[in-house]
Amino acid sequence: IGSGPNALISASSEPQAIMSKTNKKDPEPEKPWTDTLQEDYERILSVGEECIFPQELKSLLLAKRDTGFNLYDGFEPSGRMHIAQGVFKAMNVNKCTASGGTFVFWVADWFALMNDKMGGDLDKIRVVGEYLQQVWKAAGMNLENVVFKWASEEITEKADQYWPLMLNVARSFNITRIKKCCQIMGRMEGSLTAAQVLYPLMQCTDVF
Repeated sequence: IGSGPNALISASSEPQAIMSKTNKKDPEPEKPWTDTLQEDYERILSVGEECIFPQELKSLLLAKRDTGFNLYDGFEPSGRMHIAQGVFKAMNVNKCTASGGTFVFWVADWFALMNDKMGGDLDKIRVVGEYLQQVWKAAGMNLENVVFKWASEEITEKADQYWPLMLNVARSFNITRIKKCCQIMGRMEGSLTAAQVLYPLMQCTDVF
């Protein structure tokens, strides 16, 4: 081995070089873009007006072709369903699930409560949420790869994670900015209740 500091460094670094060569993995072969993937890609594109990053969608389909991927939408249970919400939604969801996706619906019951839907009666809001699901089923939505998650249940189950995150979102904006976001509810700034101020904060938190 020799003597002196240089000899020791040389002796200790040699096994690391051998291990580095041994552990080096060959890069995985690039997955082919097939005709089936192209059909899935075009089917998903037909659902929306615009795809901002088409290449990212292609990469997602390639990466998740064996395990699937998730799509998200949400709705407030707020009354009778109109044709566009019923038939057209069923058609679009079927296109997405036929392309290998699982469609996750966020049933925003607490959001409907904050927005005074169904007179602010949470029991009635729950009934309307169930009704909307049955209408989609009757309209031909394939529910095999569709999941409905109730906001009240999901938030309560993960309360220790959800509320601290929402508080951090709330700390990031002043009240004037938040009140401007409440227009999405169809409410004017001067008529907001305290609960409705929470609406955009919770919407933002839902993303995470």
